[in-house]
Amino acid sequence: MPHSAEDKQRAITRLRRIRGQAEALERAVEAGSDCAPILQQLAAMRGAVHGLMADLLDGHVRETLVAQPGASPEALDQTLSLIRSYLK
Repeated sequence: MPHSAEDKQRAITRLRRIRGQAEALERAVEAGSDCAPILQQLAAMRGAVHGLMADLLDGHVRETLVAQPGASPEALDQTLSLIRSYLK
């Protein structure tokens, strides 16, 4: 969960963008649009959701691991890099 007002607003903005993508996708399906644009929109939505998840996970891991004694910034960056690679 984002804790700063700026992070919360950024997350809300991204969620609203994802909602807009979902609504556009729904309209395209209802209109009987071709498969290729629908698949492209689905891929864009997936990327947006994964991006939001990565940002939230990044904040959570940083808050959780930084509080641990002996946590190194390098280990934290390596862990986050690995997690981001799995979200792609």
